[in-house]
Amino acid sequence: MPLLSRPSSRITVLGAGLMGRLLAVALAEDGHPLEIHDAGGPDADQSAARVAAAMLAPLAESAVSEPAIVRMGQHAMRRWPELLATLPRPVFFQRNGTLIVWHRQDATHAASLHDKFLRTQGLLPDLPAAAPLDDAGLAQHEPALAGHFHQGLSLPGEGQLDNRQLLAALHERMQQLGVTTHWHSAKALNDFSPGTPGEPELLLDCRGLGARADWPELRGVRGEVIRVHAPEVTLQRPTRLVHPRYPAYIVPKEDHVFVIGATAIESDDLSPASVRSTLELLSAAYAVHPGFAEARILEIATQCRPALPDNNPCIRRVGERILQINGLYRHGFLIAPALLDATLQWLREGRSPLADTFGLAITQRELEDAT
Repeated sequence: MPLLSRPSSRITVLGAGLMGRLLAVALAEDGHPLEIHDAGGPDADQSAARVAAAMLAPLAESAVSEPAIVRMGQHAMRRWPELLATLPRPVFFQRNGTLIVWHRQDATHAASLHDKFLRTQGLLPDLPAAAPLDDAGLAQHEPALAGHFHQGLSLPGEGQLDNRQLLAALHERMQQLGVTTHWHSAKALNDFSPGTPGEPELLLDCRGLGARADWPELRGVRGEVIRVHAPEVTLQRPTRLVHPRYPAYIVPKEDHVFVIGATAIESDDLSPASVRSTLELLSAAYAVHPGFAEARILEIATQCRPALPDNNPCIRRVGERILQINGLYRHGFLIAPALLDATLQWLREGRSPLADTFGLAITQRELEDAT
């Protein structure tokens, strides 16, 4: 039976990160009175979504994820322009593809990565294939890297958006829609009794790691990013450096701002970045383009992404009137539209063919086990 059985059900959302804001906007646009609680402030200062590169790279992420994640990413590539078009302010978005480069000594690792892409392509033939680039092709594809690398892979159709612009635009849209926001208001499931007098009819839990007390299987996966301003560098697309120890990415934003990051670190430590990791990230950027030597460091940030044991997302119903959406791992911006649409479909119809298409788990847990 659909959980949204009435056209104006009162809904409370816990967590105003990426998923919480997307759901709040969508449900408020449907006419539902809505409140949202978050442990941080309106700039999403405690959200993993704020410390992210926001790459939209289904094939690139297939190197570390299952085909289900890639399918969700393909869905997101179609949906993001539609979602962004409804927001009150522009959000930087591009689909110039992903570029993968490597030094000669790392050619074996690059060949292994290409093999993984080919296997993914065999499973999902509608996914644009990786195109090998030689010296001349690389120079034509990304002129700023001419002479620095002699081989590469182009992953067409992939993209990125500006995560902080998006979070700000979603916040503004919530204000337009009359969503009641409660900042610096950390809440748990047992703070509410949905369906009883004076309480919301439906509770949606999007707290990420903030939900760990109610979902012990969650773990933190640390991410570290450095934002720099590099006027001497012009890259047209996210660029990934193949390296056996610190495979890094460099993502160009507007006005010569770049986000430099690395793959996930299995830790829920939220302390500042170490000297070693900072040196490795900056060295990787300098190895891609010497213009980063004169860049100015704007920010060094760390955050932990919420992950479940299989590194796949999950939608879980707790009791009759609570729904938890969690486990986005390192794929938040890549898969959020798919999770949004599957959740909305399930709320409205009591079933979600989209979730079945994505291989997305929708599970059930009894209320007494969660409180």
